[in-house]
Amino acid sequence: MIRVVAAEDSYLIREGLKLLLATQPDLELVATAASLPELLAVVDEHRPDVLVTDVRMPPGQGDEGIRAAEQFAATQPDLGIVVLSQYVEPDWALRLFEPTAARRAYLLKERVGDVAQLRQAIAAVTTGGSVLDPRVVDALVQARSARERSPLARLTPRETEVLGLMATGMSNAALAEQLVLSKRAVEKHITAVLTKLNLGPDDPGVHRRVRAVLVYLAATG
Repeated sequence: MIRVVAAEDSYLIREGLKLLLATQPDLELVATAASLPELLAVVDEHRPDVLVTDVRMPPGQGDEGIRAAEQFAATQPDLGIVVLSQYVEPDWALRLFEPTAARRAYLLKERVGDVAQLRQAIAAVTTGGSVLDPRVVDALVQARSARERSPLARLTPRETEVLGLMATGMSNAALAEQLVLSKRAVEKHITAVLTKLNLGPDDPGVHRRVRAVLVYLAATG
């Protein structure tokens, strides 16, 4: 018997989860929660095999489900966690699968009505496996492809760091102090950045440095 805690602030979805789980003879719903504090309390009390949790819930309606998973990674590493979200959010998925993908699943809420998929995810995390919704995989691949096509892909890690600090409005002197480099070294990095972004000395219009920052902001959001 797999013991499950379900955390969901929507009453209708929470009741729906209860009904779905009740159809599975090898799953036992031991408790439910409607907020992050309740979630933490019932998991500590019941020590379930699997937590099925919404990604957003009170008190902040932000990333509570992911924060709970991050906390349990340290305090209850054997706990399987299935995070449900109505958002295709690659960053949340990446956080969920750190430091390990074992016993973690990220599904879109639209899959909840398919008891077979939910059951498969619960079984996978119970045995140390992982599940990632195909639409989130697609979003991760698209984000990676966009980064590879970005002009920033031409920069070294140090040059990207320099450009990121330039975007905050730092002067060359401030950059040198922040990076513990000489002003000459900073100037060389900036020249390399401008060259790799095809912003030559004869570039018309807006100042090259400003255009470089605009390229950075457009690529990083």
